[in-house]
Amino acid sequence: MSSALDQLVAAQPELAIILGSGLGAVAETFSPVLTVPYSEVPGLPQSKVPGHAGRFVLGSLPGSGKKVVVAQGRSHLYEGLTAAEVTAGVRFLAGELGVKRLILTNAAGAIDASFHVGGLMLITDHLNLLGASPLTGGPHFHDMSEVYSAELRQAFLSAAGRLSLALHQGVYAAVPGPQYETPAEIRMFRTLGAHAVGMSTVPEAIQARALGLEVAGISLLTNWAAGLAPATLHHGEVVEVGLAAGKDLARLLHEALA
Repeated sequence: MSSALDQLVAAQPELAIILGSGLGAVAETFSPVLTVPYSEVPGLPQSKVPGHAGRFVLGSLPGSGKKVVVAQGRSHLYEGLTAAEVTAGVRFLAGELGVKRLILTNAAGAIDASFHVGGLMLITDHLNLLGASPLTGGPHFHDMSEVYSAELRQAFLSAAGRLSLALHQGVYAAVPGPQYETPAEIRMFRTLGAHAVGMSTVPEAIQARALGLEVAGISLLTNWAAGLAPATLHHGEVVEVGLAAGKDLARLLHEALA
């Protein structure tokens, strides 16, 4: 175990944040004191997706000084990994670091026409359309009636109100990727009740709840889903919008978690 990893484990932060595509810069707003590449943590896969730095950053919450660990990037099923592999980081956060609360963020395509690109959506529930679960392999019959904590959701809504920041709410649909969805698929997702769509987050949320963590989820709406705008979809655009709108996400996190 590296010296930095030793320090990270010894810190025992109770709060963790996992950042999605293009949102890595948010970690720098938490007064970082050390970084640990995922490669130094046994069993953690390395993401090869642009916009995912692949490291843990230990910092603190402004005002309270409480320690927080921020994961800059994640792995995905479309990289050829299993759901258990992409959630190894969550098990490390809960088991080795003692994290109790987990904030999941992602870049997502907006389905609800009342939303706006560059905006934020607080996840109220999800649709697991991945065809996979990190709990596969055993009789892990965990209740998923409230995956996303009502208490944390209220904290974010109250914080958004104080900041005069628009914060949408809705259901997040997780799909395998890596190709973007077709317009017909988006129409189907809307019929199923989805407000935004992406390729991550749900396995982590399932794993975290199975471990007893309190979970919140926030989607950064980086683009309109397929068929809702004339432009074609590009990952570069997702990262670019993430970099620009990450400031609002950072403001919201600081206000809600302080």
